[in-house]
Order: sequence, then structure tokens, then C-alpha cells
Amino acid sequence: MVDVLQEIANRCHISPFYVSFVLAPIASNASEVIASIYYAAKKTRKSISVSFSTLEGAACMNNTFCLSIFMGLIFFRGLAWEYTAETITIIAVQIVLFAVTRTQRMSLLTGLVVLLMFPLSIALVACLEKVYSLK
Repeated sequence: MVDVLQEIANRCHISPFYVSFVLAPIASNASEVIASIYYAAKKTRKSISVSFSTLEGAACMNNTFCLSIFMGLIFFRGLAWEYTAETITIIAVQIVLFAVTRTQRMSLLTGLVVLLMFPLSIALVACLEKVYSLK
């Protein structure tokens, strides 16, 4: 999968980070997306809440799990630290999702905020990389 994402990035002349940032979550979370579509199709308040909670849980778990593996690799293998922008973004998304999803009732506004976190996180990484490259 890594080779495929690398090849897509090379052919599109895009940074491999951005290609993997968009395509890898779709591939790795396909089962949660399909289950959430099934729950949401029932169109009851309870089933849509279950659908939304499933997706939120998968996103938070993936972020936490991947960040832990990433930090472990850097620490135990002594890799060079070049990922400040990405790490700040992951932690910021976790904090925002925690704050937004603490309510008992999910609203359309909550859904929009969560949905916007994905493109906003890509933009935040790009902005932070520009800031760090200027130094």
C-alpha cells in the first residue's frame, strides 16, 4: 500500500504526505464508513447518533494509535524529528474533537465541525510547514 501511495504521489507530482493523508484513512476505515452508512440509512435519531459516534471513535482511535506508533518509532529507532507540523495538527484535531463531541446530543453544526476538521487539518499542516521552512 505504501508503494502504491508513493507512486500516486509521484505521478501526480504531489507530496506523498498529502496523498497518504487523503487516501490512507479511506482505505483503512472502509468498514466503519460502510457500517455508519448502514446505521444512518435507518434515519432515526438513535441510529444516526450511533453512526456518528462510530466514525468519531474510529477517527480518535486511529489518531491516537498511529501517533503512538509514530512516536515510538522515532524514540526507539532514533529517527530524525521532521514532523512537528503533522504532530501539532494531530493533537489539535484530537483536542477539538474532544471539545466538540462532549455534548449528549449531536447536531448538524457538530457534524459540520467534525467534517471540516479533515480539510482544515490538511491546511494547518501546509501552513505550519511553510512557517517552519522559513526558519
